[in-house]
Amino acid sequence: MLKPVDLPKPAAKPGEVLVRIRATSVTAGDYRARSLDMPPGFGLVGRLVFGPFRPRRQVLGAEFSGVVEAVGSDVTRFAPGDRVFAYPGAGFGGYAEYAVIAETAAIAAMPADLDFDEAAAISFGGATALNFLRDKAGIKPGDRVLIIGASGTVGSAAVQVAKAFGAHVTATASAGKLDMLHDLGADEVIDHSRENPAAAQSAYDIILDTSGTATYPKYGSSLKPGGRLLLVSANLWQHIGTLFARKSGGRKASGGYAPERAEDLHFLADLAARGGFKPHIDKRFPLAEAAQAHRYYENPARKGNVVITIDPA
Repeated sequence: MLKPVDLPKPAAKPGEVLVRIRATSVTAGDYRARSLDMPPGFGLVGRLVFGPFRPRRQVLGAEFSGVVEAVGSDVTRFAPGDRVFAYPGAGFGGYAEYAVIAETAAIAAMPADLDFDEAAAISFGGATALNFLRDKAGIKPGDRVLIIGASGTVGSAAVQVAKAFGAHVTATASAGKLDMLHDLGADEVIDHSRENPAAAQSAYDIILDTSGTATYPKYGSSLKPGGRLLLVSANLWQHIGTLFARKSGGRKASGGYAPERAEDLHFLADLAARGGFKPHIDKRFPLAEAAQAHRYYENPARKGNVVITIDPA
């Protein structure tokens, strides 16, 4: 259960930055840490990581934006007054008025053209999409990319990141979300209730699934030779299945997670500054309504990001 509590204001130690938070978000990490609702097969792992009975980290918030209030000794990259966004990931801490983060951690200057709400929603979706598409799949100009479940936090970021690399993007979602995908830059959209995206044969260089529904036996034939199936969200049995599935033509499948890296935030900030990436925000909630924000996050009608705002007063 999420509830407000009073905590001491943190102080920046040597090498740390104290940020007055202006906005944070609800991510899959926050949701799973609170609910311990894990993909099948990962229940025990989730409890070991997040805490056996309640969140190990009592202040959630895997990403945030705000203003640097103070810096510890030896900090050289940031100064009081800087507008920043950060990705503490499983370290959490964003559901608060203040947070400290190491200068060497995933923290970067905000893009000038984004507001705090938008900047707060850059990291989780953007870094995940970037890691899977660039680092795991080696995306390149002209690649044909299928994004399954493209209307969520990671999917909506992946559409824009793939387009930034010069790919041709086909995106799937339910009927009420297709206009959003066009607006994000998708070249083609598929209503998954009316058309089976797995029916295409040797059509895609990369298939990225955020829905947890893709398997290699189902989508392997949709990949071109040398193609990659990327499982952003998958249960244990899907991961095991990719190891034992019979693959041909250099096709591969992979999962995993995206690390929290400052260089990825710099890449995404530069992309946003050039107009190539703008997180889609569905709804905003004040910090006092964080529990309602989590309930809305579970709404199947949600599109993009759910942001939690924090009053600067």
